[in-house]
Order: sequence, then C-alpha cells, then structure tokens
Amino acid sequence: MNFTIEIEREEDGRWIAEVMELPGVLVYGQTRDEAVAKVQALALHVVADRLEHGEVTPDLMSVSFIAA
Repeated sequence: MNFTIEIEREEDGRWIAEVMELPGVLVYGQTRDEAVAKVQALALHVVADRLEHGEVTPDLMSVSFIAA
C-alpha cells in the first residue's frame, strides 16, 4: 500500500504532515523533514497496531510513503 503524505507550512512556521489514507495520522514538526519523519513513524505504529489486532488486509503487507 502506498501512503500519501500531505505536507503544509502553517502561518506560525510549523510544518504539518498528514497520511491521507489513515484518518487521524497527523503531526506537527519544526521542520519539513521532522514532520515527515514523525508522520511516517506514527503511520507505522498504526499499521503495527492493526497487525497485532488481526485487522490487517493484504494491501498492508507492503508499505511505502509518497510525499505529495
């Protein structure tokens, strides 16, 4: 599954990154790179939690990220 990361800069200078395919996976970072790294880590935690609870679908067996 490819996850799309949407990245924007807020008026206060912080960066916000969101994984569009995983509702609620949204983070702030002081830099663009920090926001991307944090959102990837959070997305992987969500996928791992789904695996632990048997909520996995075949498309989650391979994960990659695409910055939009």
